[in-house]
Amino acid sequence: MKEFWFVVGSQDLYGEEVLEIVAKRAQDMASELSKRLPYPLVYKVTGQSSDQITRVIKEANYDDNCLGIVTWCHTFSPSKMWLTGLNMLQKPYCHLATQYNLEIPNEEIDMDFMNLNQAAHGDREHGFIGARLRLKRKVIAGFWKKDEVVERLAKWMRVCVGVDFSRHLKVMRFNDNMRDVAVTEGDKVEAQKVFGWEVNTWAVGDLVKEMNEVCDAEIEELYRQYLAEYDVNTENTDAIRYQAREEIALKKMMDANGCKAFTNTFQDLYGMEQLPGLASQHLMSLGYGFGAEGDWKVSAMTAILKKMGENENGASAFMEDYTYHLVEGKECSLGAHMLEVCPSIASGRPRIETHHLGIGMNEKDPARLVFEGKEGPAIVVSVIDMGGRMRMIVQDIQCIKPIMEMPNLPVARVMWKPLPSLEEGIECWIHAGGAHHTVLSYDVDAEMLRDLANIMDVEYVHIGKDTKAEELEDKLLLSDLIWKLK
Repeated sequence: MKEFWFVVGSQDLYGEEVLEIVAKRAQDMASELSKRLPYPLVYKVTGQSSDQITRVIKEANYDDNCLGIVTWCHTFSPSKMWLTGLNMLQKPYCHLATQYNLEIPNEEIDMDFMNLNQAAHGDREHGFIGARLRLKRKVIAGFWKKDEVVERLAKWMRVCVGVDFSRHLKVMRFNDNMRDVAVTEGDKVEAQKVFGWEVNTWAVGDLVKEMNEVCDAEIEELYRQYLAEYDVNTENTDAIRYQAREEIALKKMMDANGCKAFTNTFQDLYGMEQLPGLASQHLMSLGYGFGAEGDWKVSAMTAILKKMGENENGASAFMEDYTYHLVEGKECSLGAHMLEVCPSIASGRPRIETHHLGIGMNEKDPARLVFEGKEGPAIVVSVIDMGGRMRMIVQDIQCIKPIMEMPNLPVARVMWKPLPSLEEGIECWIHAGGAHHTVLSYDVDAEMLRDLANIMDVEYVHIGKDTKAEELEDKLLLSDLIWKLK
C-alpha cells in the first residue's frame, strides 16, 4: 500500500507531558487527514534529535511504499537536528505549515500554551534549513482542516505518485521517430537520468509475430468489450477485429517487458495492414502512454499524467496542435490526431468508424474512435530537449464545444482557447520551443506540473492568463543562463 510519512518536529526541552501531547495531536491529524486524502498519511515520529530524524529519513529512502514525507513543526524544532537527515533525503518532501488549533484562545493563552503551540516559530526555523540546503520542497500553509489545504496536499500526493511511476517507467518504441522531425528527438540517457524513463526499441517484426499468435477467442472477447464501451458506425467489422488483434499483441508485449508506454510510426508498418488507431486509443484508456511518430517523450508524459489523475488513470490524452480559427472574436485552436486520441476526454460516447488514412503504409482503412472533447479548463504540456537539460512547458487552456460540426473530419478532436489569447499564446509557445505533440489534461493542473518539475529538477515554463510574450522572452533568456551554470 502506497503511503506518505508524517514526521513532526519538536525538542526535548519541554518535558514528557508536552511531547506526549504533540505525538497524540500528530496521530489525530494523520488519522483525520487520511480520511480526506487519496493516500494514507502515516505518523512516524516526533523528532527530538538528529539521530531520530536521520533514522526515519533513511527508512523512507529505502521503503518502496513510502512516496514522500510531510513535515510539521508543532513546537520549536531546532533546524540543525534536521540537517543530516534532510541532506540525504531522496523522496519528495512537503512542509505543511499549519497548527493544531484554529484560533488563539483569548482566555486560555499563557506561557504554557505559547510553549506548546508555537508552529509559527517552528515553521520559520524548519523553513530556513530547507532554504539553506536548497531543497526541492512543497510548502503548504493554512489550517490543516481547511478544504483548500487538504486539496493542495492531495494534489501534491498525486504528483508524488507520478514521480514514483516516472522513475520506474519503461517505454517501448517500434522503430525510430518520424524522419527529419526535430522536436521529437532527444537524449534518452538524459531522460533516464532526470525522469527515470527507460526508452528502448523493439522491431515491428516482433509485434507482427505476436499478432499472428493472437487467437480468435481473444479477439472476440475484446471485440465484445469494444461494443460495450463504444457505438459502432461502420459495417467494416473486420477492421475493428484487426485493431483488437493489434491491441492484444501490443499489450502482451508491453506487459511482458514491464512497459507502460509505447510509440510507433506510420512510416514503418512492415507486415501490418493498418496503423493501430482504435488499438492505441483503447490502450490509453487503460492507462498506457502513447506517442505518435516515435515521440517517446510525449508517450511517457501521457502515461505519467494519466497516473497522476483521478483514480490513477485520469482524463489525460495524447494531443496534437492542428489548425487555428482566426476569425476575430472567435479565435480558437483545433487539436486532434489522425487516429490516436484517448477517449477519457470525450464529451459523450465515442463511436467506432473506419476511414481511409492517406498517410503511411496502410493497406486497409484503419478503425478509430471519433468524438468531441469535453468542455472545461485544462492544460497542455510539452517536454522538450534543450541540449543538456529538459524543459517542461505548460499552457492553460479553456476547452470549448466545437463552434462547427466538421462532418467530414473523421477523427477525435478538441477545440480550445489558449491563454492568455490565441495570438499571445502562440507567440509564447513558439518562444519557449513547445512541440506540436502535447498531453492535454483536465484533472492535472499547472501547479501539479510545477511540483513535478521541481521534484525532478526540470526547467519549468508556465503560460497562463497573465503571461506576456515580451516578458516571457526575458524569463527564458534568464532561465537559459541559470541552467547553463548548473
